[in-house]
Amino acid sequence: MNQIKVTLSDGRVKEYPKGSSLAEIARDAGRPDAFVAKVDGELRDLAAKLDRDARVEPLTFEQPEGREVYWHSSAHLLAQAVKQLFPEAKLAIGPPIDDGFYYDIDLGRPFAPEDLEKIEGRMRELAGRDQPIVRVEVPRDEAIRTYKEMGEKYKLELLEGIPDPRVSFYRQDGFMDMCRGPHLPRTGLIKTIKLLSTSGAYWRGDEHREMLQRIYGISFPRQEQLDEFLHQLEEAKRRDHRRLGKDLKLFAFAEELGQGLPLWLPRGATVRRVLENYIVNLELQHGYLHVYAPDLASVQLYKISGHWDYFREAMYPPMKVDNDELVLKPMNCPHHIMIYKQDQRSYRDLPVRIAELGRMYRYEKSGTLTGLHRVRSMTLNDAHIFCRQDQVKEEFAAVVRLIQQVYQDFRITDYRLDLSLHDPKDRQYYHQDEELWMTAEGLLHEVLRELGLTYNAVVGGANFYGPKLDVQVRTATGKEETLSTVQLDFLLPKRFELEFIGEDGKSHRPVMIHRAIISTMERMMAFLIEYYAGDFPVWLAPEQVRVLPIADRHLDYARNVRDRLMAAAVRVELDTSNERISYKVRRAQVDHVPYMLVVGDKEASSGQVAVRSRGAGDLGPIPLETFAARIMEEVAAKQ
Repeated sequence: MNQIKVTLSDGRVKEYPKGSSLAEIARDAGRPDAFVAKVDGELRDLAAKLDRDARVEPLTFEQPEGREVYWHSSAHLLAQAVKQLFPEAKLAIGPPIDDGFYYDIDLGRPFAPEDLEKIEGRMRELAGRDQPIVRVEVPRDEAIRTYKEMGEKYKLELLEGIPDPRVSFYRQDGFMDMCRGPHLPRTGLIKTIKLLSTSGAYWRGDEHREMLQRIYGISFPRQEQLDEFLHQLEEAKRRDHRRLGKDLKLFAFAEELGQGLPLWLPRGATVRRVLENYIVNLELQHGYLHVYAPDLASVQLYKISGHWDYFREAMYPPMKVDNDELVLKPMNCPHHIMIYKQDQRSYRDLPVRIAELGRMYRYEKSGTLTGLHRVRSMTLNDAHIFCRQDQVKEEFAAVVRLIQQVYQDFRITDYRLDLSLHDPKDRQYYHQDEELWMTAEGLLHEVLRELGLTYNAVVGGANFYGPKLDVQVRTATGKEETLSTVQLDFLLPKRFELEFIGEDGKSHRPVMIHRAIISTMERMMAFLIEYYAGDFPVWLAPEQVRVLPIADRHLDYARNVRDRLMAAAVRVELDTSNERISYKVRRAQVDHVPYMLVVGDKEASSGQVAVRSRGAGDLGPIPLETFAARIMEEVAAKQ
């Protein structure tokens, strides 16, 4: 048989001669701009030959997987440039990342800014040569011998973990790098390049190993894409929660305290408290039972749950106390299970919704700690729902509706839903009960369709114990992160022998739903700081109003204004400094205070306040009672 059938991404089925290259198929399919392709879901070089029937999807820079390949090849180009300019450099790894690529390099010293300029220039020169990028395979022994001769110790260490008898390399213009691929067909497809920064990075993320130099870069097919990216990068710097958190005195870190352990300063603690009160009150309105659990637990609890086997690397070492081993709590679910087990439950009692702002501790490697995004001590807006099988659909729907309400209150509009499903072919990873999986996943599909929601089905994305829904929000800096999760769990109820008495008088196993609406307080705070660029809406602002007396003789009236607003539960401060009023206004604006109330002779004699809004400017004089009513309306409406 000399012909093969190819199903294209648009559904068309076409016949091609056996041995046709993916490049030929892409051109014939009307995608001459494709530089890589997926064959039955697997990424392949365009030079690869097809000798069987398959589904082929040509990819460009517009698809995420296409961008990964583009940036991976750009990382190889970076390594080639470095080796030409600094032959003594030793190469480690160079993967694509969400926004570009990096390469870890051992130069024996940090790269200077002028080094990056030279490397970037050489990369442009190499790309301009438009050299083919070719995959070659060599025997493993030959690869080891070559890298030994070159003194590439990091590549040798990587080779030790590759048991295959043959190893793949990619060659371009005399440079070769070990890689599984795939890659671009030629270097000339890399049109614009910008090296962004350098940082230190431990080899393999191990702080006890060598410190390498990591060069970050970005590349695009078109100049306008690079220009837009650099604009977004500047905007990201302006909104960076680490900078704003310091400038606005929201949180801090102290070397004496330890890495990844944030201190919540008074202003940040105020925002956090508002956030916590908001979510707790909302959950109470929706039938959740709020609890507290200790920060320590016996290791035995996590052995029963399975976390000790699967999650131990992220846990802190146990402490021997009396005849027990205690460990800092890395998650809340086993504790909530213990609360569920305190009573005998009837089918009439279900669902039981147990919620907590649960403090957790996880060991994150020092190199991964990033502001409030990734810390070692965190408080999760967590809840676990224990329900009957016939209640799963409605409980899941109720959680999704709750997420929608929260996002509406915070004006979060740019997000997508990923429904993570099991892969029936992966029988080793997933809990083996195909009927249970199909029933549960069918229910979740129904819920999302009935709610009229668009979502992505991600086969193979589920955890081994059940399907889940992730809400991916786009941050103000253009990145995506998971903010909310709803997870079905088949295994923990079984591991802990959870029961309820059914209508038939017999014991039954409840279904468990894990859910987190606003993630951890730390991550949510980081998201909100960047989302609002420090300009919190009035209901969230740590300081909603600042009273600004024009002169000392207006202090008594200013204090009266402050006290009356305080009595109305407005978060208000008084500027008692002897600075000029223009300076006081400017300082309040820098501090991102939503409202400034200027008071002078006219306001004191009339019982009014001259209102300035940080966003709208001068709003003129109004009676204090009118202003107080207005701000309370804004808070209630979460404007």
